[in-house]
Amino acid sequence: MTRLSALRPSVFVIAAMALFVVAAPISAQNLFAPRLYVNDRAVTEFEVQQRVQMLQLFRTPGDLEAEATKALIEDRLRMAEAKALKISATPDQIMAGMEEFAGRAQMTAEQFIGALEQSGVSSQSFRDFVEAGLVWREVIRQRYAGKVVISDAEVAKAIAAGDQGAALRVLISELVLPAPEGQEAAVIARAERLRAGITSEGGFAAAARQFSASATAGRGGRLDWMPLANLPAALSGIILGLAPGEVSAPVPLGGAVGLFQLRAIEQIEQIEGAGPKAIDVDYAQFILPATNGPAEAAALRAKIDTCDDLYGVAKGLPADRLIRETKAASALSANVGRALADLDPNESVDFPSGAAHVFLMLCARNPVLETPANQSAVREQLLNQRLGILADSYLEELRFNAIIREP
Repeated sequence: MTRLSALRPSVFVIAAMALFVVAAPISAQNLFAPRLYVNDRAVTEFEVQQRVQMLQLFRTPGDLEAEATKALIEDRLRMAEAKALKISATPDQIMAGMEEFAGRAQMTAEQFIGALEQSGVSSQSFRDFVEAGLVWREVIRQRYAGKVVISDAEVAKAIAAGDQGAALRVLISELVLPAPEGQEAAVIARAERLRAGITSEGGFAAAARQFSASATAGRGGRLDWMPLANLPAALSGIILGLAPGEVSAPVPLGGAVGLFQLRAIEQIEQIEGAGPKAIDVDYAQFILPATNGPAEAAALRAKIDTCDDLYGVAKGLPADRLIRETKAASALSANVGRALADLDPNESVDFPSGAAHVFLMLCARNPVLETPANQSAVREQLLNQRLGILADSYLEELRFNAIIREP
């Protein structure tokens, strides 16, 4: 599980949102004694306990000690093979890998490391985790470079299969807690406590009415049916990972933390020959002060009808008070994408965001019709899948040939 290329956002992002769960304390006894040896390289008790902590924070199911030991054995094999091939990662490459990994939880590497350290995981343990994935990716690239070829026929078949897929729509509920800067950890811990006490749709609705800062609080956080394509990719992946009735782990939303409950999911009938289409979203954000923000948002809503009206309101104010842009729905940040998902054009919503209050307005939502499939992207995806299978097989071969023993 430590190969970075195999950690898909749809799997990892769900886990990474739970980083602030309080983990069990690490025993101080014999922390640096060897737990086992992999080709005469020790894996210490401390490393195993650190990886157990990480797996707890990533909400990994199963026997965490066994999973942690297995992952560390694999990391030793990856690093040894990289050394044999004279492959290494520079400090800059490792930092970039840490930033990439943290970005899946919408954090910087510094924030991610801080969250880990609050739960007892050292920055070095995270660095070692990332480094093993980086060098292994290069090992696989060198070993199989030019040996794996994806044919045009395979690409065409994959595109055709994608075009036949049915679109989905979802029925979800939300509970949003404000998270001012510096208080994110406490708010995530609070959200996790709320989540632990929710066992039904009625329980979620009651908690949303009592605690949510969203405009949907009065109706128990319930949202109407919406196309899954309206949601940003990070959030749609989380929703797809839920069973009906299940509540997500806490989701950082940029100045807030959200819990989401999937109430239902169903297919949308497609016109024959028309696959799911991308959606471009034209929207505006007007930044208000946190103090009296809801009242100012209400006053603003009463005197404007369209996004264009905001330009008159913003005249003479700093340029960063009004932001208008167009993005693919899948590329929106989790907080903005969720808030826009159930709005109609020229409708608005407001919500706290850190030290500010955001007035958000949907200007237009435009389906991107007849988007040609990106053959290069499909080919790369197929190539990565094929390499992933070969990498797993190669790692199993290394494990079979290794001498793994207890002290």
